[in-house]
Amino acid sequence: MNASPGPSSAVPEEGVQAAGGGIETGALLGIVEQAGTGIATLVEGLTRDELLRSRLTRQEVQRLLGQMAAALGTLAPGVRARMPELDWDGWQSLAQRLALPPGPALDEALAFGCEAVLPATLLWLRVYRQGQPELFQMVP
Repeated sequence: MNASPGPSSAVPEEGVQAAGGGIETGALLGIVEQAGTGIATLVEGLTRDELLRSRLTRQEVQRLLGQMAAALGTLAPGVRARMPELDWDGWQSLAQRLALPPGPALDEALAFGCEAVLPATLLWLRVYRQGQPELFQMVP
């Protein structure tokens, strides 16, 4: 298993898609939703201490949070503007903190990701999927 939280090769470089949606935007938002749902499933019922002590779960959560942060970081400014409630600064900060060496700062980053930005992001993505479905459609 690759525990590296770095961006996946499936995530394009920053700003490559149009503000109105499209194939890339829909794919990136799909990555974010799938990774987020995976994390929510993994951490459901776990305390912070249990998450941090579980080597395999912790590594997978770190990898998926990194995947989410990378995908969100590549969305065009116009797409971001259409989703103002997402914590863009929080995700950017989290992406940097996930690259830290093991220790208390990384532990805090994982907890912040799971307890703060992840639940809010998943909630807002559901709202945006209903109100702006074109962002989530993978059409040219």
